[in-house]
Amino acid sequence: MKDQTRRGVPDDFPSVVALWRRSVLTTHHFVTLAQIDAMEPLVSAALDGVELWLNADEDGRVRGFMGLSGPEVEMLFVDPDFRRRGLGTRLLDLARKLYGRLSLDVNEQNPEALAFYRRFGFEVVGRSPLDKRGQPFPLLRLRLPEDGPPGGKPE
Repeated sequence: MKDQTRRGVPDDFPSVVALWRRSVLTTHHFVTLAQIDAMEPLVSAALDGVELWLNADEDGRVRGFMGLSGPEVEMLFVDPDFRRRGLGTRLLDLARKLYGRLSLDVNEQNPEALAFYRRFGFEVVGRSPLDKRGQPFPLLRLRLPEDGPPGGKPE
């Protein structure tokens, strides 16, 4: 299957939010359905404030997305049916090409995401007991070292 990475536009937002929801239901076992429902409109609103990049298949279906605020990776999600196919790595490679040294926050309770970012070369540089909304979901602050990821890419 051929895919493409492109800038997101407002017409993509419904597909992006639906993908976010599917991904969170699969990976964020520490949040309740009610909490996901409450976060969904916030995610939708946040899309206007980020540089949105999508990975889409040849028919335009979104398979992964990333929201950037300069070198800050604000969001990175991949459709659960397309994980472990290099989509997240391609999106991070693009972000690194655009902005160099990247930073991001990851939920401490999401060990798969943390392992992915560590394979990419990110290092833990801090911790917060609360998320950005003040909720009790601890965040780990990650940053790529000055020289970037080891070997250029994760496994």
